[in-house]
Amino acid sequence: MTADNSFGRLDDDDYPAYTMGRAAEILNATQSFLRAIGEARLITPLRSAGGHRRYSRYQLRIAARARELVDQGTPIDAACRIVILEDQLEEAQRINAEHHHTTSPSTPV
Repeated sequence: MTADNSFGRLDDDDYPAYTMGRAAEILNATQSFLRAIGEARLITPLRSAGGHRRYSRYQLRIAARARELVDQGTPIDAACRIVILEDQLEEAQRINAEHHHTTSPSTPV
């Protein structure tokens, strides 16, 4: 089920459905790892009414990539910076492809 963003609801990928404990379990990581990538500003979990961290599927994918790099020996701050740069590059490539598609002359059939 995908929510309609025009009503201010979040898409399933962005919905903060996972508690810190469940997120750590899914990632096979510790809660301190999640806190550390939050402190490094890689992800910013939403907070429940009681102040508990909640993570979305999108945030878990980002955290999983950072976890891969850390498991390979990359320091956590560097891993977070790499993931941020990878994300920025992917977005720039997407924008460039869209721009190229809209500005390229159409060829006659």
